[in-house]
Amino acid sequence: MNDLIYLSATECIERFRTGALSPVEVLEAQLAQAALVDGSLNALTETMAEAARARAEESERRYRDGTARALEGVTVAAKEKHQIAGMEVVEASKAWAGYTATENAPLIDRLLDAGAIIHARTTTPEFSIAAFTHSDRWGVTRNPWNTDFSPGGSSGGSAAALAAGMTTLATASDIGGSTRGPAAFTGNVGYKAPYGRIPGAGPMSVDYYRGDGPMGRTVDDVVLFTNVISGPDPRDHVALRPKVTLPSSYPGVEGLRIALNLDLGGFTVAKEIQENTRRVAEELAKAGAEVVEVDFTWTRELLIGAAMPHFGHMMGAMVHDAIGGKTSDLSDYARDFVEQTREIRATAAMFDAAKAEYAVQQELARVMTGFDALICPTTAAVGFPAGDTLINGIDIDGHTVSGLEGTLTLPFNITNRCPVLAVPSGHAENGMPTGVQIVGHTYDDATVFRVGKAVESLLPWAYTDEHRPQL
Repeated sequence: MNDLIYLSATECIERFRTGALSPVEVLEAQLAQAALVDGSLNALTETMAEAARARAEESERRYRDGTARALEGVTVAAKEKHQIAGMEVVEASKAWAGYTATENAPLIDRLLDAGAIIHARTTTPEFSIAAFTHSDRWGVTRNPWNTDFSPGGSSGGSAAALAAGMTTLATASDIGGSTRGPAAFTGNVGYKAPYGRIPGAGPMSVDYYRGDGPMGRTVDDVVLFTNVISGPDPRDHVALRPKVTLPSSYPGVEGLRIALNLDLGGFTVAKEIQENTRRVAEELAKAGAEVVEVDFTWTRELLIGAAMPHFGHMMGAMVHDAIGGKTSDLSDYARDFVEQTREIRATAAMFDAAKAEYAVQQELARVMTGFDALICPTTAAVGFPAGDTLINGIDIDGHTVSGLEGTLTLPFNITNRCPVLAVPSGHAENGMPTGVQIVGHTYDDATVFRVGKAVESLLPWAYTDEHRPQL
């Protein structure tokens, strides 16, 4: 069973086409794995086994008939916030009654139209506002690599389900690192596409910090996934046209100039993460890239000054509107978020954020001038303790920093026209995976995947028998 549950999407499709493997077999193996391990991990809010079995049987017929589609028979776990028609959306909250979706989110429609099997839904923190995954509604989600730790957030359930072999692909979203942080903490690949590349559901789709996206265990799987869900959609008029299709193969990194930074302008970053990031850079240099270490002059204060007014006027206002004053029913961290952002809306204008955002964007443009891509750590910490709200901060190598500084993803939401691919870089001594971000110039998606493919080949991280969580 372990061989089936960890197959990549591209491997599954190849075997499905030859008849060597059936979508039904993979689905049943992953449902069995979920029944076996999710009681201790809590990555799934629910499974839809019978509907999934029916789709798997249809996919099996389509492969026989020669009518298979791009993701035919591939299992996908959907983040609970990604609405599926006829199913409840509650955003992990006891303070909000939620609603029954009347239509699918755009990426759900794209997946179903491509033949994917959505067999499970995954946990999030309340309203997807945190870099960890636990809530009063769903409980604590744990990391398959080390269950003392969280898989990160807010797409933590998706990341944990992938790492535990409960699904082949998983949906994610990213407004401050909610795809890339969990991917790094669980040894997966996550993609924050440039704003507008992947259509979203309104009204939050107009928030240029955020975007829905793919998560998988290999770069090829994320390329395939991205190509299925990207492109214009009438429900999201900012979605970019024409649709861009990513290549399925890439040249090596010979001749590329890659910038390297280890702390994004003075953040405290765990030594093990810095070492693993530098090892990635060294391997890229051996493969023919010119890698140059660079410095940022922006400060943590500038980044927070840009992001917090934006979050206050967008996410904070969204949560406030949804709960209708029921703050007492929120999880403690969500209540703290609502109170903080209410104060921010009263004191900081969006133009204050715009000025700081512009300064952040200009600094990234300066640093990346003359380079094809930037690599840097994805997280500053080697893990967040499971169930910890991080309200009192996080310890990194003996230094206590704010929970907001535990990941290094936020600058690239502020500069959200830049594509960012998060890939594994190794492991820490505590068993937790570590990761790097590959940042591209605006709308240059192909280059980040080119570098990501090189890193994957130079530092293989496939979920082999020797390299899997010991569940």
